[in-house]
Amino acid sequence: MISFGLAAFFLVLTPGPAVLTVAGFGASYGFRRSVVFVLGIMLGANIVMLAVMSGLAAVLLSAPGLRLLLLAGSTAFLFYLAARIAFAGTRIAFIEARHPPGVLSAVVLQVLNPKAYAVNTALFTGFNFAPEAPWFEIGAKLLIANMVWIPLHFLWLWAGVRLHALELSERWQRVINLGMAAALVAVAVLSAVTLLFA
Repeated sequence: MISFGLAAFFLVLTPGPAVLTVAGFGASYGFRRSVVFVLGIMLGANIVMLAVMSGLAAVLLSAPGLRLLLLAGSTAFLFYLAARIAFAGTRIAFIEARHPPGVLSAVVLQVLNPKAYAVNTALFTGFNFAPEAPWFEIGAKLLIANMVWIPLHFLWLWAGVRLHALELSERWQRVINLGMAAALVAVAVLSAVTLLFA
């Protein structure tokens, strides 16, 4: 159980489309107006968890052509986001927020988020700690994942709010952008490898 919780913790710390968008809304709209978006992200995360645990995601990804298409599209999307961040110059480049955050857009983003499927597949097919009680294990994993993910997403929201409030030098803004882009490329590669060999 502890290893499952630690894996969930470290996987959420890596920036993907959901957490970067959460941070972007925090920077653009502040903490209070963005809370509803975080709740939508968590609802979408639970939908993805249930799709992975029920086998629905596996059924959809079992068609070779569809699997390859989804894998290529999601990986390209992550590389696109990494490039946008890396080449943003001296402006901290969380995902740009053009509209006030909403629950539905958050759910859709999370359901289409390739990192969510890669992470959940890794977490829910590995880390078996109660094979003799599968329903207990499923319930415990859902509870632990939410106990880890909800505070961490609020931490990303807070980070976006705080980074917006800081007056960082151009050099530090470039360093942050390159670091986030490198992390997102790592997520893209991890997602591709996990989905390809799952």
